[in-house]
Amino acid sequence: MNKTTCDKFLEDRKQKEQFEKEYNQFLLSEFLLDAMNENHISVRKLSRDSGVSTSIIQNIRSEKSTNVTLSTVEALVKCLGYRIKFERIS
Repeated sequence: MNKTTCDKFLEDRKQKEQFEKEYNQFLLSEFLLDAMNENHISVRKLSRDSGVSTSIIQNIRSEKSTNVTLSTVEALVKCLGYRIKFERIS
């Protein structure tokens, strides 16, 4: 079986870790953008309602590298009508 370029890239542990980190940031950013659009909520209103600073919300939206805590993500998603669910990886 021929490996794709992506498969070859992800064989390297460091490259795989970096990819997963950036992909998770991308997913969080896309979720936040979609949920804010769906709820017609601005960054300022989300900040006010969640208690999370506008700069942190902007950093998440723009995929800037930040160490966002679980409690921060939870506060944001709760204000947007969602909850966090953990799922066991097979």
